[in-house]
Amino acid sequence: MSEQTIKEYRAVVAACREVFATKTRDYGSAWRILRLPSLTDQLYIKAKRIRSIQEKGQQKVSDSIASDFVAMVNYGLIALMQSRYDPATPLQLPLEKVLADYDCAVQETLELLMAKNHDYGEAWREMRLESITDIILMKLLRIKQIEDNQGKTIASEGVQSSYCDIVNYAVYALILMGFPGKEKNLQLCTTSA
Repeated sequence: MSEQTIKEYRAVVAACREVFATKTRDYGSAWRILRLPSLTDQLYIKAKRIRSIQEKGQQKVSDSIASDFVAMVNYGLIALMQSRYDPATPLQLPLEKVLADYDCAVQETLELLMAKNHDYGEAWREMRLESITDIILMKLLRIKQIEDNQGKTIASEGVQSSYCDIVNYAVYALILMGFPGKEKNLQLCTTSA
């Protein structure tokens, strides 16, 4: 994997982390109340909104597509964190712990990205944003089916790797859009997770 990709990945994730940290300072870890199916649905809503805007060619709410991809990065990382917390873990967690857990989830997604980029090269750089959106939606539909089956699978890799893939595809989209700082005609709003 190229050093440029790692640099871009880290820049995108750092900007997403700042949004996450700011909201955690404001709201604490209120997201801890969300069960995994609720997080899956939140990711689905964001991806469906992006697809709707892509298909219609316009939007009526000012939140940018970039802000929805940022939200998908953060909700995907929250899902990874949430899936690892013991049921007895308190709902309110200190900021330092939450950020350390966030960083661990980021490291997991980066390791998967590096392994996949080794095998696939940088094929994602030639993808269209519409294709990335569709792949994210497909992965979410798979997760929803696994959740509906109470986690029972026959040949699936499971929801953890799908959440990692969703985070990575959202990061790819943000890189392709020039985020942070140079989004192509897209204003970033901080209304994401």
